[in-house]
Parts: sequence; structure tokens; C-alpha cells
Amino acid sequence: MTTENTPDNPTAPTQHRPKSDVPFFIGLGILSGGYIIIIAAMLLSELTYTTPVHFFESLSSPEIRYAIKLSLITCTITTILSLWVAVPVGYLMSRYNIWGKALLDAILDIPIVLPPLVIGLCLLILFQTPVGQFIQNHVSVTYEIPSIILAQFMVACAFAIRTMRVTFDQIHPRQEQVALTLGCSRSQAFWIVVFPQAKRGLLTAATLAWARALGEFGPILIFSGATRMKTEVLPTTIFLELTVGNIEAAVAVSMLMVLLAVIVLVIVRVYGTGESIGKVLRL
Repeated sequence: MTTENTPDNPTAPTQHRPKSDVPFFIGLGILSGGYIIIIAAMLLSELTYTTPVHFFESLSSPEIRYAIKLSLITCTITTILSLWVAVPVGYLMSRYNIWGKALLDAILDIPIVLPPLVIGLCLLILFQTPVGQFIQNHVSVTYEIPSIILAQFMVACAFAIRTMRVTFDQIHPRQEQVALTLGCSRSQAFWIVVFPQAKRGLLTAATLAWARALGEFGPILIFSGATRMKTEVLPTTIFLELTVGNIEAAVAVSMLMVLLAVIVLVIVRVYGTGESIGKVLRL
């Protein structure tokens, strides 16, 4: 117990009052607020750069309408393919300690950490190999619409797998074990006990995969090209419009992509699992 330094007791230790936390919170506010202001300023600058008339005129272009249609179709197909892969792989990585799991885990992370242009270059080289040439002789992939789906899938699926793994990690395996003791097979326990509890994680994985596929640019530019009315999607549309100096059209397409991104984020926040998103981004 500390005592105050008084004239009667000059040698007593002085009790120190805690310093104010105001400078600490001011620093936090300046750093975090500055970043938020930059994001808001970027979005507001786009809104003030164009008018609704210019926005709808740009979106009425046949090339841009084709890019919108192709983006929606390819992103949806990519999402479905990603979920088909993400559910079994995420369940396997969550429930079983298989040999070489650490290596497999690192391989699954490669599409996330690799630069997008490298992924596109690797896909392009893959289809120059004998196996790739054999596939190419039967199904046209390179610089065709299937190449867009494959380029989107390579990145989007990695995020879907991470999301589903976190989702299955949050489901206690004891419930599954009880179902097995009651006579269920492993597949029955999965479909009856585990999968219904993973529906919100499935929605989160689907929306994240769809949004990631929508914003994919580098792999598509290298592997699919940016041919008008053929392999043109929304990100490559922005690139093409900027190259010809049509900034108004590029801004209109970018605003459309921002709107779609906001819708996806609202769906994830309201119906998905926010905890899964945080854990996916930390992995």
C-alpha cells in the first residue's frame, strides 16, 4: 500500500496517477480514420466524375453489355465449380490428419499468394505441354471463354476452400461421431449432421468466390486475352476503355463493379459468417 508524501512523512513514496488515454485514442483515430477517409474519397470521386446520363449511356454500349453478360455467366459457373471442390477439400483438411497435410496446405495457398500475372502465365504454359495440347485439340481453351472460367477458378476456388475449412473447423466433430455410433455411415453423417450446419459457411464461400472471380484481371489478360465481344469481361473492359482514352466508360464499369461488390459484402455480412471471413483472411 502506497502512502502520500506529507510534511510529517517526507520519505514516503508518491502515488502516481495513471496518464490520460486521450493521446492513445487520438492516434488510433487519426490512423484508422485516415484510411477510411481515403476509401470514401475514392468512391466519392468516381460518383462526382460522371453523371447518371453518362453512366447509362456507357452501359448501353454493345461491348460493355456483352462484358457484363459474360462476367455474370463465367463468375456463376466458376462459383459452382469452386464449391464442388471446396466442400470435399475443406472437409478433408478439417477432419483428417493425412500424411503430407502441411505440404498440401501450402499448395492450396499458392493461388492466393502468387501474383495474378504469374498464374495466367503458368496456365498459358500448361496448355503448351503435351497434355495441354491434347486437351486443346479436343476442346478449345486458350483465348476462349473456357479459359476465362479456368483463370477465375484457379484463384476463387482457393478462397472457397479456406472458407469451407474454417466452417468445418467450427462444427464440433462430436456430433458426427455420435451419428456414427447410432449406425450412420460416414456419408450419411456428413449429409445429415454436418452439411446442414455448414450452409451459412457455404453461402459465404460462394459469395467470396463469386466476388473474387468478378475482379480477376491478370490471369484473364494473359491466358484469355482481351478480345472485344469474345473474351471481354468487366475488368478487361476497364483496361480496354482506358487504353482508348474513354475514361467515362471505364468509370461507369468500375462503378458497376463497386455496386456488385457492395451487394456481395452485404449478403456475406447479413447471411454469411463474418467470423469465417476473418479467419480466412488470417490463414
